[in-house]
Amino acid sequence: MNKEFLNKITLGDSLSLLPELSNKSIDLFLSDIPYGISLDDWDVLHSNTNSALLGKSPAQEGKTGFKRRGKPINGWAQSDRNIGLEYQEWCKDWATKVYPKMKDGSFLFVFGARRTIHRVINAFEDSGFLLKDTLAWKKPSAHHRAQRVSIVLERRGLIEDAKKWKGWRLGNLAPIWEPIAWFMKPYTIGGTITDNILENEVGAMNVGGCQRNGSSPTNMLDFGFGKNETRIHEAQKPLDLIEYLIKLTTRENQIVLDPFMGSGTTAIAATNLNRRFIGFESNSEYHAKSIERLDTLTTDASKDLSLLQQLLL
Repeated sequence: MNKEFLNKITLGDSLSLLPELSNKSIDLFLSDIPYGISLDDWDVLHSNTNSALLGKSPAQEGKTGFKRRGKPINGWAQSDRNIGLEYQEWCKDWATKVYPKMKDGSFLFVFGARRTIHRVINAFEDSGFLLKDTLAWKKPSAHHRAQRVSIVLERRGLIEDAKKWKGWRLGNLAPIWEPIAWFMKPYTIGGTITDNILENEVGAMNVGGCQRNGSSPTNMLDFGFGKNETRIHEAQKPLDLIEYLIKLTTRENQIVLDPFMGSGTTAIAATNLNRRFIGFESNSEYHAKSIERLDTLTTDASKDLSLLQQLLL
């Protein structure tokens, strides 16, 4: 039943495509899902919109980060207090569809935002999954915008107040890490995790094959982008990071599911590691770019194989 989706990035909404997958057929779920923080049109997952949302102020012109206006934490209206719950309900809509597709005892890695990851956790736990841990991806750099209070006050003509608040800023600390919720699907009550590993070949960690600098893996993941790594999505994650998570929790030829494929990194990582993948992407622009990126990988691999064969002749 999964054959038509295997090793393909399918254009479509995961809510309609997930039910078509075979039950208990997926070895690993790994996805950088929308965070529900109004990063772009595809990330507005609530009904409380405003004409200013995703707009651009003069101060944002030409900026690589914070290119569009989001909502302040305090919101613009009382209805904005419902945004978190709406995001949680959106997560639960598709998490309940993922649940029967996962093998018993299998793992799920779900990337999220620091302010909304608890909504993801609530949705997945309500769908039947168990939270195993929360990992931290340490980013190589962080966009940071913290406005000086003194400058704001000076613009208002409050010179003495500006002196009082010199050195103070508005906003957050530099966001140098992002959370990854690590779930597992429950296995048979009364059995053991070892019994489940023998039956379903999921639920164990490849610690021996994932050591870094001679040390066992920790829940702090320090990975950056490769020098020539193609970047096609502003929320894209490093290929090395995705490969690490796949290698840590799957064996060759097992199936990795990513219903929010975005830039196609999960597909490329799975291919590099001789795993099979199933990917969905609803945005036609990103779908086309991810297909092109995957095709480039396949073409380059074919060229390398051809060159090797010529050298062996």
